[in-house]
Amino acid sequence: MSGVWVWIEQSAGKVKPIGQEILGAGKGVAESLGQPLTALVLGQDVSAVAKAAFDLGADTVLGCDDATLADFRVEAYGPLVAKLIQEREPDIFLSGATVRGRDLAAWVAASLDAGLVADGIGLKAEDGLVKITRPVYTGKLLTDAFVTAKPQIVTLRSRAFPPAESTGQTGQAEWVPPVVVEADLSTQIVGFDSSEGAVSLTDATIIVSGGRGVGGPEGFQPVQELAETVGGALGASRAAVDAGWIPYDHQVGQTGKTVSPDLYIACGISGAIQHQAGMRTSKVIVAINKDADAPIFKLAAYGIVGDLFKVVPALTAEFQKRMGS
Repeated sequence: MSGVWVWIEQSAGKVKPIGQEILGAGKGVAESLGQPLTALVLGQDVSAVAKAAFDLGADTVLGCDDATLADFRVEAYGPLVAKLIQEREPDIFLSGATVRGRDLAAWVAASLDAGLVADGIGLKAEDGLVKITRPVYTGKLLTDAFVTAKPQIVTLRSRAFPPAESTGQTGQAEWVPPVVVEADLSTQIVGFDSSEGAVSLTDATIIVSGGRGVGGPEGFQPVQELAETVGGALGASRAAVDAGWIPYDHQVGQTGKTVSPDLYIACGISGAIQHQAGMRTSKVIVAINKDADAPIFKLAAYGIVGDLFKVVPALTAEFQKRMGS
């Protein structure tokens, strides 16, 4: 058997943005290889997700609807996916390079003794083989990697691929039983803490970040105001996080989140290589810094040399004027 499989990451019965992106990437590869695209839909009460997967281009949907899969636990998801891949032998398995996607891909690769290529930002099929473009050396170079043995296990970076679009296609999913029971699981999920109204860094199309140059916790106020004005997410450099000025959840960089927004505004961030590793693939980068020699300017499409506490409020005022807010 052969084919391209994609794991559809979902939440509360809705396909997450990374799920749409993985479907879009998988569809392109499947068409190039002349193979079917199969969507894996796992969870509880996920019939709507299966329907959405067909609509977004999946040729077939393989699903499991069970209480053990209600919340993501790799010890429930991993054995099931590994078993299905072992039995049905797809050529390639794709997931998002999210916390969950990386966890699942690593489990499956280790279980099957299969090759894993992580953090892909491009896919191309040549002579029946899928090559994955991925950044190396903290994003300074790009390389093409591939695994000769099948299946290839691949994770793809968020916002690196356009999301799949509605096709109007329908179908009947194939539902399979779980392979573990609740008693086999070593962890339980008892609840979630959420940040109401916050914009996810990994999903954001616009990110406004502050660094050491903001000077302290209060220095993030104008940065946050600009982010809210343009409907973006608030980011930060490691220096600001380490100083205790802002929670780790906002950190962008090699030891934080890897992002790829349409617009990244760096305020008071010098641009250390570790920070660049997390935001280098942003479509447009704007840097605001008093130091004209700051490394961030070499990466930026637009640079403003000046005091962020004057420049950022001026930008916010102009955006509010033009956006009518």
